[in-house]
Amino acid sequence: MNEAQVLLGTAATVAVAHTVLGPDHYLVFSAMGRARGWSLAKTLRVTLYCGIGHVLSSVVLGVIGIFAGAQLASLVHIEGVRGNLAGWALIAFGLVYLAWGLKKAGRSHEHSHVHVHGGVVHQHTHVHEDDHAHVHEAGSRNRVTPWALFIIFVLGPCEALIPLLMYPAARQSGTLVIAVALIFSVITIATMLACVAVTMIGFERIRLPAASRFGHAAAGALVLGCGIAVSFLGF
Repeated sequence: MNEAQVLLGTAATVAVAHTVLGPDHYLVFSAMGRARGWSLAKTLRVTLYCGIGHVLSSVVLGVIGIFAGAQLASLVHIEGVRGNLAGWALIAFGLVYLAWGLKKAGRSHEHSHVHVHGGVVHQHTHVHEDDHAHVHEAGSRNRVTPWALFIIFVLGPCEALIPLLMYPAARQSGTLVIAVALIFSVITIATMLACVAVTMIGFERIRLPAASRFGHAAAGALVLGCGIAVSFLGF
């Protein structure tokens, strides 16, 4: 097995590993999709766009660095700065969404209706939220959320791509650089989509009494946790 084949195999392996071991690559989308009431198709579509932005930003930086003759250490530093920005952006987004979710849960109110059918008394409990009074605001938030996630994931680097794959490939040929970048990108995005699909299906099977009321707050807390993991635990 020659060096080119090793690099191509490494690109595929690293792509899967860095995606699966980084829960922000899929739990963020699954949680937000469940909380926002997105279909699986819409959640996967948002994941696809964010995944493309995520890998493409590192690929473009790596290509520019290689052809400009930039020192590898300089690019690693830039990727580190981008990683810090993405981690703190996730934390900020998670905190804001958690606070909004708790406020929304606090506005929810529960009451009962009593019905009599054929002499039999039935009591139904309903939880009403204030969404019906602000339909236009909900639509605006639905548009903001995917864009916020897209910006965060464009900021987020693929840390291993440039130093472990693109720069070693550049010592062989420009074609190999493109090949390892393409394999890494395609497999990363495919793994993100697969993980999101699996976790979305898992979330759909979880039926908790407070899920509808505190779903947004739970999603915000999960995004916040992912941001903390990225910023302080190195995920």
